[in-house]
Amino acid sequence: MLKSKIHRATVTDCDVDYIGSITIDTELMAGADLITNEQVHVWDVDNGSRFVTYVIDGEAGSGTMQVNGAAAHLVEPGHKIIVASFGAYDESDLERYDPVVVHVDENNEAIAIDSHPEVLLK
Repeated sequence: MLKSKIHRATVTDCDVDYIGSITIDTELMAGADLITNEQVHVWDVDNGSRFVTYVIDGEAGSGTMQVNGAAAHLVEPGHKIIVASFGAYDESDLERYDPVVVHVDENNEAIAIDSHPEVLLK
């Protein structure tokens, strides 16, 4: 099941020489219930590229959304991406299950947090 996502974040930088991962502002990580080294799926809205990586901590309040390693060839600064995490839930957990969706502005500042992955804020 979808656990959480950061919706339509802007890629701030790419570093192909970094060992791998995606560096995310720790405030966004907290809002999206992401922890360091958690696996995430990343989808580039601009070109359709998709990849799986893991999260590392970026500076709090910086808006950092930096794609590192080989995946940096798949996106460009300025591209919009969706970062999604998934979890396994027991049937009993589904009674209280709600995904976390962090909507961000062009500076990757959270503008809304809800549990409606189907809604695109205008």
